[in-house]
Amino acid sequence: MNQSYITYPNQRERKILGLNGLNHDSTSTLLNGTEIVFAGHSERYSEIKNDDSLNHALLQDVQRYGDWDTVVWFEQPLIKKTRQMYAGQYQEVFQRKNLPSRYLEDFGIHQIDYYIPHHLSHASAAYFTSPYRNAIGVVIDAIGEWDTCTIWHIRTRQDGSTRFKKLWSQRYPNSLGLWYSSMTQRLGLKPQEDEYILMGMAGWGTPNEKIKEELRLLLSQNLHRGCQDWDSEVYPDDNTEQWKFDIAASVQQVCEEEIMKIFDIAQSLVPNIENFVYGGGVALNCVANSIIARKYPNLWILPNPGDGGSSLGSAAFVLGEHLDWKNCFLGYDIKGEYPINETLKELLDGNIVGVASGRAEFGPRALGNRSLLADPRGNFVKDKMNEIKNRQKFRPFAPAVLEEYAHEIFDMPVQKSQYMQFVAPCKQPDKYPAICHIDGTSRVQTVSKDDNPNFYRLIKEFYNKTGCPMLLNTSLNIKGMPIVNTHNDGVMFEKRYGVKVYG
Repeated sequence: MNQSYITYPNQRERKILGLNGLNHDSTSTLLNGTEIVFAGHSERYSEIKNDDSLNHALLQDVQRYGDWDTVVWFEQPLIKKTRQMYAGQYQEVFQRKNLPSRYLEDFGIHQIDYYIPHHLSHASAAYFTSPYRNAIGVVIDAIGEWDTCTIWHIRTRQDGSTRFKKLWSQRYPNSLGLWYSSMTQRLGLKPQEDEYILMGMAGWGTPNEKIKEELRLLLSQNLHRGCQDWDSEVYPDDNTEQWKFDIAASVQQVCEEEIMKIFDIAQSLVPNIENFVYGGGVALNCVANSIIARKYPNLWILPNPGDGGSSLGSAAFVLGEHLDWKNCFLGYDIKGEYPINETLKELLDGNIVGVASGRAEFGPRALGNRSLLADPRGNFVKDKMNEIKNRQKFRPFAPAVLEEYAHEIFDMPVQKSQYMQFVAPCKQPDKYPAICHIDGTSRVQTVSKDDNPNFYRLIKEFYNKTGCPMLLNTSLNIKGMPIVNTHNDGVMFEKRYGVKVYG
């Protein structure tokens, strides 16, 4: 179904508040022209993981950065209700409190100026933060209003307007994102939160073609309420960890193959364009991203590609211009100097140490400002870190490596991975056991002076002292809790878990 949306940059609408609420991963973004002055997550303020509600603390923090003259919502609620009616979600359909206009009155916001379609918000977030002016957009998620996967041709014209032409779509109930979340739940994990754990489990399993055939049959089914009763006919559930690992491996491989089919369709629809922008929650699957990037190297993924990034995308569409994208450090600001010396001392003493400094990351991954850090060479570091974070022992951690050394240590699928969005085989897994998965790969973060100069200096100092140009980097939280936001959050983390936190 071809469908076009065209932006007409309006100089009057320069201070724009984008909102994503009544939905998992609620966020808020404030634009002042092309500058992103703030973008933050509700969960960091409420301490409720994947919080589906906005809150006063978040919006008060937004107002510290200025007021707004335009309010934008990330989807079209009335169209969404038609899909909820179709799905039999009658309670959702008839509740007035989940109408955004009514909901926002509790926060003193009495008018929404624009409602941007869900997938258009994703496509806008990807495109208007990218380096491209002519690109193919791919959006894959669980569900928007009705769309679950869309392909776009996006081009900024000479008059400054941008045309988003939707070339192809899949619609509910056919959803790769819902299917992956349902399989996450089937394996005993939490849907809409633990999908990355399924991705990690896959490395411990062996995919099976017959299981994959069974799994593909589920793709076109309505999995909105999950598939808890599903079992494999060729490999029945024997209540072992290995069964879960093997199913996870098959799920992950099917997911990768289906994603590549979509990208190949996209390329066939716009064969003369090589630039891709990719959004939606499925774009958080860094293993699949690496496969995409090896075939389609001109690939841009926002560090917050899921629904959390839609507050930015909806606001960007109304602005109608490319944003001044510099980095993802856009949230709550812990003021003061970055604690390089204190952190370095802890690392050299062989300790795990936390950093909570500067502006928080916009997106699900800590990239140096809200991080737990350690020497990646220790044989027992991974187990110790998993114990602190209350995570499964099989789960690996990511390396943050100086960009100039990344290609010496890893077989990188991309030149830069500054937002920890791609995996790469480690060339020396025995030397760096704490950051290597069972399959020898690592989810790599490359760090340069431009990306985060303070974090770069810390790793550089560590390298000068040890000869190791990287650190183990994971988020400053424990499983099931949001990443630390404020200085007080860092103090409480240190008291509860016995890990020094500097900031």
